[in-house]
Amino acid sequence: MNSSVSEPWQRTAAGANLLGDDGQLAFTIFEEVTALSVQHDAINLGQGFPDEDGPAVIKAAAQRAIADGHNQYAPGKGVPQLRQAVAAHQERFYGLSPDPDTEVIVSTGATEGLAATILALAGPGDEVLTFEPFYDAYGALAGLSGATHTTAPLRAPDFQPDLDELEAAFSERTRIIVVNNPHNPTGSVFSRESLEGIVALAHKYDAVIVTDEVYEHLTFGVEHIPVATLPGAAERTITISSAGKTFSFTGWKVGWLCGPAGLLERVRTVKQYLSYSSGTPFQLAIAEGLGLEDSFFTDQASALQHKRDILLSGLRSAGLEANVPQGTYFVTADTAPLGISNAADLALRLPELVGVGAIPVSAFCLAENTQSRSLLRFAFCKQVPVLEEAAERLSRLRERL
Repeated sequence: MNSSVSEPWQRTAAGANLLGDDGQLAFTIFEEVTALSVQHDAINLGQGFPDEDGPAVIKAAAQRAIADGHNQYAPGKGVPQLRQAVAAHQERFYGLSPDPDTEVIVSTGATEGLAATILALAGPGDEVLTFEPFYDAYGALAGLSGATHTTAPLRAPDFQPDLDELEAAFSERTRIIVVNNPHNPTGSVFSRESLEGIVALAHKYDAVIVTDEVYEHLTFGVEHIPVATLPGAAERTITISSAGKTFSFTGWKVGWLCGPAGLLERVRTVKQYLSYSSGTPFQLAIAEGLGLEDSFFTDQASALQHKRDILLSGLRSAGLEANVPQGTYFVTADTAPLGISNAADLALRLPELVGVGAIPVSAFCLAENTQSRSLLRFAFCKQVPVLEEAAERLSRLRERL
């Protein structure tokens, strides 16, 4: 990469590093915003993790598992109780019936599941296709596999796939298409029509569909449709989710994969040389969590929608054009109405200007992408008083610029 760049930081094509003007490895934008937020006593809405724990009943289950002596290695594919609970969850919510012995694997968070899958199914000469903006791990994992990372754009304001642009991004070398739905960082939830189009293209180009559905229960008035439920999809789809977002236990790193036995066996072969296994008492606790009553899942989404609306109010008061997310716990806001075309510059000033931290959406794009340059991402998975204070601070942005 040319070390003379116009940005204060820039992402490599593999998505692994951010390089400063002098060509030296620099802090990632996430780390820099966090450091600036600490320096200026700002409310950091940049990184997406909750500021309060999930259900006490799940914490108690983990404590009980530890006290009962479940503290040694779990089986490589996960404790049977969690694999059975995942299978029951898929049946309960989506009508899917994976075999817990051959079609479910427990991973150390969704990211390890993604890593094992991409490393197992793609390599040099192959292409891994994602939508753009993309969760930053996708590019890095494609790079680790030796495959080429290719992208298809999601365009504001609805951030739905354009199937013509998507097909143009496919080739005979496309081995995997990664479908992150609900989508981070845009907060969009893909329509049935879009998902059916993705399945059709995967068939046409003989690609495996890898879905990242960690925000599956965090949607607002729209239906989350797992790709594996669509006609012709199940035999070529690996579905990945986790406990971190659903239960607000991001530090436990408990994820899972569901899919055809033949594909999952290849993934498990790679996974055993990554973490092998992890978090036995946490796995047992999440098995109980997946059996919570329906009201837990619906109430959680309703509470999060209220938090979303608090933040949206503050962003609009700031003069930003805020997109209304249909899912996740992120909202994107356009800085262009304030006359700012480069949101990365504002992200580095925002903690000092108004005491709030945010991440530029360009951090989730390849270096040559320009369509998201004016967008910022804010997280609203925080306590209501924190969001109310953040909204109040943001309302002062225009006068501070």
